[in-house]
Amino acid sequence: MTVDADGVERLVMAWGRIETWLQAYAPVSAALLRPPADEAALVAAEQVMGVELPAGLAAWYRIHDGVDEDAAPDDAVEVAGILPAGMAMLPLDWLVREYLTPTQEWEGREEGLLPFARTPGDVWYGWYVDARKSETTYGNLGRWAVDEADTPFPGFSDGWPLPDWLSEIAAVLEQGRSMRRPDGTEEKGSRPALYRGGLTWVDPRVLRINAVVLDGPR
Repeated sequence: MTVDADGVERLVMAWGRIETWLQAYAPVSAALLRPPADEAALVAAEQVMGVELPAGLAAWYRIHDGVDEDAAPDDAVEVAGILPAGMAMLPLDWLVREYLTPTQEWEGREEGLLPFARTPGDVWYGWYVDARKSETTYGNLGRWAVDEADTPFPGFSDGWPLPDWLSEIAAVLEQGRSMRRPDGTEEKGSRPALYRGGLTWVDPRVLRINAVVLDGPR
């Protein structure tokens, strides 16, 4: 009997469900997924940053080296934002660049918080994974912003383990509903939607693009 202590097996299974859904219903977004990051690139990234990627995040990059947001249609960059809140997973070299700039140049930025996703087309907001092994938040999700402190997500918690977060994303896409936080709270402001043949996430209460908000299984 194997024990999935670091959640890698769960993460791989969850991402497989997400990618299967993308290929079936959002092929424009699926086409933006980059080839896997190779082992040499992973080792080099860790050496440059001085931080070891948590096993789950490393496993994800071994499946796809982020999303090629530059290949998104000019009038639909939103379809690169396949993660909740419309965030795009960064290629590994972009993650390194986004990590090094704040930790080297900005006072008060936490070392060991790896910014793996951001809003397509800008550098203001995104998701991070905590790579500080000594912390209870290790391997968990958080939010970063240029003008705000880095904070675990959901707030007032240790964050959301990456495999569990991806499992919830898979369920949300398959069921056509809003995200639910670990405590059951519904994320009403971030719902999956189909747009120009791809996937994005919108606030259905203030819909700013002509997207079809998912409302039930597909």
